[in-house]
Formats: sequence, C-alpha cells, structure tokens
Amino acid sequence: MIIEKDKVVSLHYELRTEKNGDIQETTKGGQPLTFIYGNQQMLPKFEENLANLKTGEKFEFMLDPKNGYGEVNPQMIIDIPKTSLSQDGKLDPNIVAVGKVIGMQDAQGNRFNGTVLEIKEDTVNMDFNHTMAGKDLFFSGEIVEVRNETKEEYEHRNHQHDHECTGCGKH
Repeated sequence: MIIEKDKVVSLHYELRTEKNGDIQETTKGGQPLTFIYGNQQMLPKFEENLANLKTGEKFEFMLDPKNGYGEVNPQMIIDIPKTSLSQDGKLDPNIVAVGKVIGMQDAQGNRFNGTVLEIKEDTVNMDFNHTMAGKDLFFSGEIVEVRNETKEEYEHRNHQHDHECTGCGKH
C-alpha cells in the first residue's frame, strides 16, 4: 500500500537543522509519528515528500523556512510584565528561566508557547515564534506502516459538530 490521501501513515524520523547537525527531534526508540495523510495534520511540503512511499521505504529531505515553520517574525518577540508570570509576587526560577519554553494562554483561550530570552527588571522578553522558525528542517527516517483508516478514525475525522462543544465527551 502506498502513501496517499486518507491513508494512516506511521513513521520514525530524525529532525536536524543542518544535514549532518545534532538531532533536534526523533521518534526512534519510541512511538512512531502517526497521522492521516492529506488532512492538514502535517506541514504540506512534509507530506508532499512522503507521497507514494511504502512501508519499509526510507526518506530524506529538506524543508526551507518558507515550507517549514516560517521565518522569524520580530513582532512575535515581546516583553511580558513580570506580574503576568509571577505567583505570590515572585517568578518561579524552575519555570521562568532563560531558554525555558512556557505554555501561555491569551484572553480568548488560545494556547501557545513562548521561549524566555531575557529576564529584565520589570519584564520578561519572550519569543512566541515556533522554536523551528527561520531554520532549515532536515528530515530522515523510515515508513513503518501505511494502512487504511479504521471506522473509528474515519468517523472521528468526519465528525460534524451538531452541538455546542463544551467537553461533552461526544468525540
């Protein structure tokens, strides 16, 4: 079976920012990455590079920033008041430290991550760009399995919300 639209793909991969650089992410030694091909779950060019591969086949390709996580947007680097990150008037050094990624939420409930760049007197300078923004992405790996969706996977993917979603457990 080949990789094509609506097939379930499982693969192991390594991600580097330079062809022979240090591994930034890997699934080797753990659970494979599994997704439904052609359903906007992965970067479009990532999927395009996997088209028509079969179980057992290896892959290696590079995505430039434009086709990966985009260029670094300077407007996504901002100062956050320390009071927004404090508990009882103090910053927890185990959470707010240079290089740490902090999960945040805006007033509308949208979740996103920010990397602490600098701790200043009254603010914390944070970068809300994706951690791989502005970087080339070198992927290598192997296709573990290509299969049809199960009935449950198909129904979940095609579930139409005919109710207001409030964590009802109907998904």
